[in-house]
Amino acid sequence: MTTPFHSTEPATGAPVWSGPAADVDAEVAIVRAGWTEWAARPLTVRVETLRRFANTVRTRAEPFADLIARETGKPMWEARTEVDSVIAKVDISAAAYSDRTPQRRMEGAMGARIAVRHKPHGVMAVLGPFNFPAHLPNGHIVPALIAGNAVLFKPSEKTPAVGAYLVDCLHAAGVPQSVVRCVQGGPDTGRALAAHDGIDGLLFTGSATAGAALHRQFGETPHKLLALELGGNNPLVVWDTPDIYSAAVIAVQSAYLSAGQRCTAARRLIVRDGAHEALLDQIGRLIDRIIVDHPHAVPAPFMGPVIDNDAADRVQDAFLDLILAGGRPLKQLVRPDPDRPFLTPALIDVTTVADRPDAEIFGPVLQVIRVADFDAAIAEANATRFGLSAALISGAPELYDRFWANTRAGIVNWNRPTNGAPSKAPFGGVGLSGNHRPTAYYAADYCAYPVVSSEAEQPRASLGIGLRDA
Repeated sequence: MTTPFHSTEPATGAPVWSGPAADVDAEVAIVRAGWTEWAARPLTVRVETLRRFANTVRTRAEPFADLIARETGKPMWEARTEVDSVIAKVDISAAAYSDRTPQRRMEGAMGARIAVRHKPHGVMAVLGPFNFPAHLPNGHIVPALIAGNAVLFKPSEKTPAVGAYLVDCLHAAGVPQSVVRCVQGGPDTGRALAAHDGIDGLLFTGSATAGAALHRQFGETPHKLLALELGGNNPLVVWDTPDIYSAAVIAVQSAYLSAGQRCTAARRLIVRDGAHEALLDQIGRLIDRIIVDHPHAVPAPFMGPVIDNDAADRVQDAFLDLILAGGRPLKQLVRPDPDRPFLTPALIDVTTVADRPDAEIFGPVLQVIRVADFDAAIAEANATRFGLSAALISGAPELYDRFWANTRAGIVNWNRPTNGAPSKAPFGGVGLSGNHRPTAYYAADYCAYPVVSSEAEQPRASLGIGLRDA
């Protein structure tokens, strides 16, 4: 008998979902039996099935958004944008599959043809995160299904209801139940699924620590595909900009959207020492105006709680560690209700902190680092093992050219936030932020593998050397 687990609303503690952990062996057996029939369907049929899925989500958009908001704590306006992203992913993925994995034919030797086609890997496991519990796993699931794979989707144990709802929409649209399964469970279930002999690949979005463990594990199985989308310790550099207010708004958007629970959130604000006071003052004024409240509050909040009390404790501990190491709080991290995981946005100057921790504080904490010149700003931006996102706010194009050329990250923006990456472009990073398998538009690359064929209508061959006379 499996032990049941449950999820609750971060904002209220009210129950959302409960149920048992799945039988991983049984779930793998179901999709291994079902995937070949799905792969044999024409691409047009698979794409049209996924377009019906998009329409299904569209008809259920409001209850879907409400569920996301309740189970994650994010505001309704943000939950609605997540549902919109789920819908948009289908057409984007269909276009990407056509663009990234087209059939090609070339002329070969002796009248042969060279054909390049793509095949699905087989059974793909998808481990989803809690911060975007529909959009991010959907970014793996839809491209995998279009390519002809079957999918075992394990939602985060913190957002099982959203995961179940997403898979229900797929089934309602006509994706066979033997082709996509929702595998509920905690970390043990995730580990069992990742280690199962019956999967052909794993698509993971989550922490760098978990990603590194999976990378070590999959080193023993080079025949299995592993795609990792991990976190970041992302820099935002503000330098010689005439529009201080817009720079402050971009900093707030970068650091505090989703209560700081975005892998692309700005963690470090790098500024010119001596020319930073006006910017920090404006950021502070905006922080004082930010509404932190439950998802359905009126007026609408800018951000809700972090995912749970354990997460809030970790963010508070990390903030306290920065203070103890010499950081100077400019805006304190406040927890208004000790029983609920609401946190107010925090701003802390860590310029004098020696050996600053290169870690992703997954919450609303922005660290200020003052430097003397732009070369030092670039060096500070690169002072991380991560490499997901970086942004420069500046009115000088020549500075952006230097920043783009010398900053080590998979996303490098100019006068835009570090977060909010477009789905029509590749998404991924370097260093501890991934394993060189970018998602979003490039997800098609890891959902199918190329097969090269040399083909001729009739056999034609001769041996012109190395034979004795007949």
